[in-house]
Amino acid sequence: MAKAKVELNKKILVGPRITEKAVIGADKAGVYVFNVTESSTKQSIAAAIKEAYKVTPEKVRVVNMSNSKKAYIYLKKGDKIEVV
Repeated sequence: MAKAKVELNKKILVGPRITEKAVIGADKAGVYVFNVTESSTKQSIAAAIKEAYKVTPEKVRVVNMSNSKKAYIYLKKGDKIEVV
């Protein structure tokens, strides 16, 4: 069962987006940016974040780009995601 959930998360979350702007947003405002698959929805992204990082997103914003999709994950004050 746990293996199936990990596979589901891999089909939704491609990985964290590590840029200067994303790191500053995470430090100051608790906003994390992830690359996600084209077929991901806000609800599926929120569920994948909750499962993978054990935090509940307050809101999820999705931006469609020309060749990919990224999601802004807003967390409550005090919650953090450890991104390496």
